[in-house]
Amino acid sequence: MTASTTPLHLAGTGTALPGDPVGNAELSTAFGISEEWIDLFVGTRTRHFGWDLATGKVTHTLTDLCAESAARALAAAGLGPAELDFLVLATATPDSLLPTTANETADRLGLNHLPTYQIQAGCSGAVQALDVARALLAAGHRTGLVVAGDVTDRFLEAGRDATALATQELVNYVLFGDGAGAAVVTADPHDGAVAVRALLHRFTGQGRPPGQVVGWHGAVPPRPDRQMLHEDYRTIEEEVPALAGEIVWELLHTAGWRPQDVDHLLPPQLSGHMTERIVAGLGLPPTTREVSCVRDTGNTGNALPLLQLDRLLTRLAPGERAVSVVVESSKWIKAGLALERPGTRTEGQPNR
Repeated sequence: MTASTTPLHLAGTGTALPGDPVGNAELSTAFGISEEWIDLFVGTRTRHFGWDLATGKVTHTLTDLCAESAARALAAAGLGPAELDFLVLATATPDSLLPTTANETADRLGLNHLPTYQIQAGCSGAVQALDVARALLAAGHRTGLVVAGDVTDRFLEAGRDATALATQELVNYVLFGDGAGAAVVTADPHDGAVAVRALLHRFTGQGRPPGQVVGWHGAVPPRPDRQMLHEDYRTIEEEVPALAGEIVWELLHTAGWRPQDVDHLLPPQLSGHMTERIVAGLGLPPTTREVSCVRDTGNTGNALPLLQLDRLLTRLAPGERAVSVVVESSKWIKAGLALERPGTRTEGQPNR
C-alpha cells in the first residue's frame, strides 16, 4: 500500500564504503573478465569490496560498515545514541544468522534497552525499514535509526576464473560492491530535516519467477552444480523500467504532486547503463536532476537507496521535492519515497 507519511522525517544520513575503489582494470585482472565487456555490459566505473580480491581475506564486515554509517548519520543529525528509541536494519547478507547484524550494530554503537529489528530483504530493504520506522514513530516513539547494507565476501570467490561461469552467475562479479547507509528518522521536524510525503512498499511477485536468487546452505554442502548467485538479467532489463514508471506515478498521486513538481529523481541503481535507460523512459521533465551513485559504488544492494539519499540531502534546497524509486527484483517489490525539504524557494530557483 502507498501511504502518506507526514510524521516521518529524515534528520541526518551517513554512508560507509570499504577500502579504496576498485576499477574495471583491477576487476578484469582479478577474475579474467574483459575490461571492455564490463564497460559495455554494466557501465560501472568503480566499486568497493570489504575483502581482498587476491586472497579473499575479509577487511570489513557488514557490522563494521553499518556501525560506521550509523555513527555518521547520528553526527549529521546532531544526536547521540542515547536519544534513539529503536533500530531497524535491512540486509540480504548478514554477518551471521545469529546474532543478528542489527544487534551487533547496536552493541557497536553502545545502544541498549531499546527494540531492534532486522529485515531480510533485497534492494527494497531500506524502504521496508523506513516503513517499519514510520509505524514505530506513529506508535509513539520519537527518534530511530534505519540502517541498510550488504557485503559480497561469501558469494564471490577470490582468485576464480570467472569466465568459466554461466552468464547468470558471471554478471554478479561485475555488478556488485559492498557498502552501508543509515538515516536518523524522527516524528518531529528537526531543523533542516527532510519530510517523507509518501512511501510505497508493495509485493508484486505473485506467480512470477524470481529475477535474482541468492542461495544458502547450512550443514549440508552445496551441490557442485548449484549457483549460489543467479541473476536473470534479461528479465530484469525487461521488467524494471515498467515497474519504475508505475512507482513514480503512484508516489506522485499519493503526494498530490505533478511531474513538473519533482526537482530530483533517485532512480533504481542496478547498473550504470540500466539506470540511463530507466531515467530516459520515465517521462519526467528534462529539468529533473538525477541523483545516482551506482557508477562509482557498484550495486550495493540494500545500501543503495540510502547512499542516494545521503547525496540528495546535500543538494535538496528548501522547497524542493524528490522521488526515490526502488525495484526489488528477487521476487518483485515496488518501493519508493516522495521527499520534500520544507521551506520557501530562494530567488532564482525554478518555479513549479
